[in-house]
Amino acid sequence: MKKASQHEPIDCCSNEQPPKSNDKQRKSIFIEHWETVLSMFLLLLGLSFDYLIHSPWFTETTRFYWYLLAYLPVALPVWRQAFKHLRKGDLFTEFFLMGIATLGAFYIGEYPEGVGVMLFYSIGEAFQHSAVQKARANIKALLDVRPESAHLIHNNSSKTVHPSKVKIGDIIRVKPGERLPMDGKLLNDKIAFDTSALTGESKPRHFKKDDTVLAGMINLNQVIELEVIKSYENSSISRILQMVQEATLRKAKTELFIRSFARVYTPIVVLLASLLVLSPYFFANPYVFDDWLYRGLVFLVISCPCALVISIPLGYFGGIGAASHNGILVKGSNYLDVLKDVETVVFDKTGTLTKGDFAVQNIHWINSNGEEILPLVIAAEKNSTHPIAKAILEYGNGQTESLPTVDLQEEIPGQGIKAKVSGKEVLIGNEKLMT
Repeated sequence: MKKASQHEPIDCCSNEQPPKSNDKQRKSIFIEHWETVLSMFLLLLGLSFDYLIHSPWFTETTRFYWYLLAYLPVALPVWRQAFKHLRKGDLFTEFFLMGIATLGAFYIGEYPEGVGVMLFYSIGEAFQHSAVQKARANIKALLDVRPESAHLIHNNSSKTVHPSKVKIGDIIRVKPGERLPMDGKLLNDKIAFDTSALTGESKPRHFKKDDTVLAGMINLNQVIELEVIKSYENSSISRILQMVQEATLRKAKTELFIRSFARVYTPIVVLLASLLVLSPYFFANPYVFDDWLYRGLVFLVISCPCALVISIPLGYFGGIGAASHNGILVKGSNYLDVLKDVETVVFDKTGTLTKGDFAVQNIHWINSNGEEILPLVIAAEKNSTHPIAKAILEYGNGQTESLPTVDLQEEIPGQGIKAKVSGKEVLIGNEKLMT
């Protein structure tokens, strides 16, 4: 059985593919789990020959080979896992239990039951794989915000390349509104960045020359240049994404307990099943070995801890994926266990809890006519990419027509905007700018 953490990692550097149609998704699922589909088809056909059609050519020998053909596609992966664990000295696993049970079923002629055990396990694995892939897709959609291109500066000219091609020490250019593809040292004077992808904080942060800026931030002001200080694979956003991908390695106490429990429980089950088969020899008269073997195999199958070993890690992984789908980042299964004991949560960032956007709540006019000033403010802010400017425009219902003419506009990082609107000088900003 593959645990969630054993599935192939996401190739985060690959380009996003367009969403597939439902029909194509169904086809890919059938192709991916063709062994399960083939085994189910052969089993159902064999059962119809046994109980419905009663074909004369379906003799005992033909019947054995038919069900063996249905058994092999779903059994071989299980036996591979059993031998893999056996080489590590771990004999009593769920794979070992199922292997013994199904071989015993074939020995006493209950071929459909032997196939059925492996088939139901394979179907469970298919559902597990689907759930894990969905959870990983949710995590990737939440976190993988890295740009797929970077503007590399070489010999005073700009060349667009994939960020993985950029080396440490190279100079890259980032336009307003673009995300930073790499971690770097800022070569411009004071610049404002949207850091919400990394911090969850919607308020812009200002950085000055020679400060370190991180991949995933959004340039808000003007064209800037960076000196790259880390490779694409080692950038901050890449390491965050890798950390969350490895979240399933941080096991909760419940998962660790189930693993320890299975190591002790499985040998006990094998011992009890053996006693159930052999001990009636001394008490039952007549003693029919095949009958007691059948009962021992049934006991072995129903006692197999597959449900626990599969469902508990899958439940935690599904929880991490579902949280990611809703924009919540959980670093591991152990943190989910901690969350269940939380009684009070205190937040100080209301914007982070809603949309992460600024909004105008109220306007207080002091010795001024609002009808005269508001159009000047909207006109000055309409070409700005700053989040507060967008909030002001939204408050004005997106009004961009019939506005005064803006002759000059200058954004002053960390302070606000200075503009000349219809011949009037307009200052929009914080206390520093007013002073």
